[in-house]
Amino acid sequence: MALAAAAPLAALYLRDVALVSDGAWVIAGMYSLVSLGFSLVAFQAFGISDIIPRYISVSDLVSVAKGVLSGQMMTAIALFTVTRLDGIPRSVPAIQALVLWTGLVAYRGLINLTERHRARADQPRHAVTKNMILIGLNDWSFLIMKFVKAHALERWRVIALLDEETRWTGRSVSGVRVFGPAAQLEAVIEEFAMHGIRTDQVVVSGEEGRLSEKALAKMRGVCAQCDVDLVFMPDLVKLGAAERADHSAQMDLARLSSSRLLPDVPRSPYLRWKRIIDAVTAGILILWLLPLFVLAAILVVLDVGWPVLFWQQRIGQDGRELQIYKLRTLKPPFDRGGQRIPDEQRVSWIGRLLRKTRIDELPQLLNVLIGDMSLVGPRPLLPRDQPPNSAARLTVRPGITGWAQVNGGVDLLPTEKGALDLWYICNVSLSLDLRILGMTILSLLRGDRRSEAAVVHAQRLQERHRALQVGHDIRLEQAVASPSLTAVNMPSGDDSREAVGMQSG
Repeated sequence: MALAAAAPLAALYLRDVALVSDGAWVIAGMYSLVSLGFSLVAFQAFGISDIIPRYISVSDLVSVAKGVLSGQMMTAIALFTVTRLDGIPRSVPAIQALVLWTGLVAYRGLINLTERHRARADQPRHAVTKNMILIGLNDWSFLIMKFVKAHALERWRVIALLDEETRWTGRSVSGVRVFGPAAQLEAVIEEFAMHGIRTDQVVVSGEEGRLSEKALAKMRGVCAQCDVDLVFMPDLVKLGAAERADHSAQMDLARLSSSRLLPDVPRSPYLRWKRIIDAVTAGILILWLLPLFVLAAILVVLDVGWPVLFWQQRIGQDGRELQIYKLRTLKPPFDRGGQRIPDEQRVSWIGRLLRKTRIDELPQLLNVLIGDMSLVGPRPLLPRDQPPNSAARLTVRPGITGWAQVNGGVDLLPTEKGALDLWYICNVSLSLDLRILGMTILSLLRGDRRSEAAVVHAQRLQERHRALQVGHDIRLEQAVASPSLTAVNMPSGDDSREAVGMQSG
């Protein structure tokens, strides 16, 4: 109703109609009231208010357009019969229809995004989405994708399609791309693993007997080698029960992981203000570096081709999935026939330049702006690269640069990076972040240099922290085994934080 009332006024304003001269406001007011009345009638007739924003579809958008146009046609007919639209330019109804339709669609889109964001926030922090590859493009595979999207989207996701028909290679079905024939299964699994996406299940949309023994043996071998479940269509009836059992197991895992989030790590008051500082700084840097980003994007298109951005799914704060973006520095992994291109042929000289200057990291400023990342913090890692005890580094937002990157970067072992990240978390402050940003600029100019002093100091802190954690786990096990033990036997959070604080200092 509010949009229907505001749309005629907005159209008159955009058309520069003078509403204060010669009684024009009377005509404009009558036009607005009549338009509002007919719009509400049309909205009721087409059920505009019955559309649920979270499940809006193309047909719903068409219904909105029909309601808007019907209301405007009834308004024009009624007023033309009585006043011939004197004082109202003929283009006003068209402008009004465009403004009203845009407003209704934008409102529903905003509600849709808000509800989806709320649904994601209500999900368990450590919920894991399982990924599925479908082999065989037919009605069954299409139904699987529809079923997963409608009923198991939070637990399952179809990431790729494989089909023997080469004419479908490169096309998409419900947003899922056809990568090539089934012979490319291993290459596709490896390609998604490089993006941080583990393949959990391969589903053949047909019966086992329809495949040749050679193709079936190869498929089983690839799945066994990559530790991926191979399922045939008749077995998919077990998906619901397996999903429910897996959900219960994931909830138990989430509770276990939450209990090991290392309460001994001190929380700096600076972290409360860091998000605001990151957002403001990222916004300024995006505007300032926009010409450089546009130039780099043009070079990527000329040398590598579309798309410009490369994405990876990594682990962010509290174990949530995080999708980061970079400028592409490698050519496509598959040719037009769906065949794998050797990695040495995908290397680009422009890509090497972008990596060396870290310009390929510029899109991650958008991750900082929306709150998924910070300018400074532990680098987000692929799921397969997570250290054995990654709980501490997941208590803060990951960063574009960090203490490990300016003290060795690629020259460090994963365990050394973990120790440096822990040292940063225990000592995070504004002055330390400014120091890291300055050292990052210096690293760009002279290259990565390993700091032995920083590594040794961080490893000492890590050993002390590990010893403290072992003591905490022993007391926790004793408390579980002996319910009579009281909280007095457990170390208080203040005492443990004080201990780590003195060690980190």
